[in-house]
Amino acid sequence: MSDIVISGYYGFANAGDEAMLAAMIEALTDIEPNIKITVLSGNPEDTKQRHGVAAVYRLNYPEIARVLAKSQLLISGGGSLLQDVTSDRSLYYYLSIMMLAKKLGKPVMLYAQGIGPVRGSLAQGAMRYIGNMVDLITVRDEGSYEELKRLKVTAPPIHITADPVLAMHQVDKQIGRSILKQHDQEGVAPLIGISVREWKDWGHFKQVMVHAADKMIEELGARVIFIPMQWPDDLSVSEKIAGRMKNKAAVLPGEYTTSELLSLVGNLDLLIGIRLHALIFAAVMHVPMAGISYDPKIDRFLETIGERHVGTLKSVTADSLMSRVHELWNERKHPNQEREEQINLLRKKAFQNAELALSLMRK
Repeated sequence: MSDIVISGYYGFANAGDEAMLAAMIEALTDIEPNIKITVLSGNPEDTKQRHGVAAVYRLNYPEIARVLAKSQLLISGGGSLLQDVTSDRSLYYYLSIMMLAKKLGKPVMLYAQGIGPVRGSLAQGAMRYIGNMVDLITVRDEGSYEELKRLKVTAPPIHITADPVLAMHQVDKQIGRSILKQHDQEGVAPLIGISVREWKDWGHFKQVMVHAADKMIEELGARVIFIPMQWPDDLSVSEKIAGRMKNKAAVLPGEYTTSELLSLVGNLDLLIGIRLHALIFAAVMHVPMAGISYDPKIDRFLETIGERHVGTLKSVTADSLMSRVHELWNERKHPNQEREEQINLLRKKAFQNAELALSLMRK
């Protein structure tokens, strides 16, 4: 019997989404060690091996109906699932799974979702109709709460919590040191990690990263290493940027687990990230970070820890990025206590997601 079924963007080698799933499983089993979890996945075998849970193919609706019928709760979990900017098909897919669960008489929870933007009139109507059918909603930021109000999703209880990954335990840095050693990245020089992604074939931000990364090596005496968060997509853009630099930078070529990525980030002196979960990994491992925005979710997360992005993919400059890097460089030995306290508060809020889910299931 599956006590909980989790729906989301899993099984697609996206480090952020896999981290959210790992975080949900970790928090739920911390509270209820014997809970049985089944995940709807694009690659069930990978999900089973990676996370140690049962999994079924996310488009096998007869099998999904079977596991839902035996479950006590559907979690639609984590990430920016409910938006129609990247694709409206995915929005309707996640809503269809919720509708199926409700038809089978099962409680449904939106778990630390980042909501919106939802722009199309049909998509807004579907969100309003099905959103008001679910039993409990937690959102990871104030902006998502405001989007639900705009969509007139008001029937379920709504709690503002935090991204699930913030509840994860810190991991041993030795794992990351071993990976760095394998790629000849040992040394006493400070280490700056960069997480980039491709976006609409835009070139401006890539050239900015080339100039800024060279400046970090020349002005700070740092080593620079690119850490792909979604493999192999981020590997390609990382290699493009590193290949244009005057100075030598390393690019990690592999696909890594959530624990490995957390450990790698924990070995950094500073992280510069475009990927949201690279920034969240830095928060979990208490590493100073500078974020570059391509989506409101970046702005929302940085605001929750009292920070602002250093620019968008269109507006960022090497000078603005380096100005923030120099500020953070001075914080390495004297951490920003206000930000650390805010991150610890968010960790407690992130754990609340699991507490609320299990409370709903027990009802």
